[in-house]
Amino acid sequence: MTYQGVLTKMETEFLSPIQYYLVFESDFLNMNQLLGKTIHIQFVKYQCLNCELDKPIYRQGFCKTCFFDIPQAADWIMRPELSTAHLEKEDRDLVYEKKVQLQPHIVYLANSSNVKVGVTRKSQVPTRWIDQGAHEAIEIVEVPNRYLAGITEVALKDYVADKTNWRTMLKNEVVDENLLEWRERLKPYIPNEAKEYFIENNTETILEFPVQRYPEKPKSLNLIKSQNYSGKLVGLKGQYLIFEDDTVFNIRSNEGLVVDLSIL
Repeated sequence: MTYQGVLTKMETEFLSPIQYYLVFESDFLNMNQLLGKTIHIQFVKYQCLNCELDKPIYRQGFCKTCFFDIPQAADWIMRPELSTAHLEKEDRDLVYEKKVQLQPHIVYLANSSNVKVGVTRKSQVPTRWIDQGAHEAIEIVEVPNRYLAGITEVALKDYVADKTNWRTMLKNEVVDENLLEWRERLKPYIPNEAKEYFIENNTETILEFPVQRYPEKPKSLNLIKSQNYSGKLVGLKGQYLIFEDDTVFNIRSNEGLVVDLSIL
């Protein structure tokens, strides 16, 4: 059976193990049900997630024109400390910026390849942790807007990592950490503007991923270059498909590609 559609990040359900769904325009696949099966992925064309034109994808699923124009790709998306909606200052579209920036945000610690600090909207917990392949995570601060979360993250980056090593995450070479101890260790470095939002009493969230075998030497599939690939699916972690031959395919990094996906 063959399915065709534009790639967008997999939808997930926080169960044990986590359930993954690849959603196309008129179909969806529960990817957990494909574990142990051989699938074939064929590149068809590009489709920008904004204008829907067949133009090369630049970043985040958008063509170059859209990336530098639409509010969904503005700098404050990746750097929340640049948010200005709380000051009534527009970057690209103040209505959109208020909608996204002026809602509760979480500063968290997650252990994917190492302990890292991150920011997400409260409504995206635990989805954000799943997408990063974290096997444990904890909220440390809940603030009313994106700016406060951003300046808190910037302050804490001097004392804890803010990036995930994707190879280490996929190989599952992860050491369990006591995130409650990390939270207390970092508490003194939270900016004064956010200190009142520190979360005193909560527990770690543990996440279980559907992986039959972790890759020893993960190699990333470049579908644009290879045009197609076939392999046995043996795991799902973060936004990655893990195959038996150690090939891994990051769905999130390939948003905006139209593919044929066949189950062999």
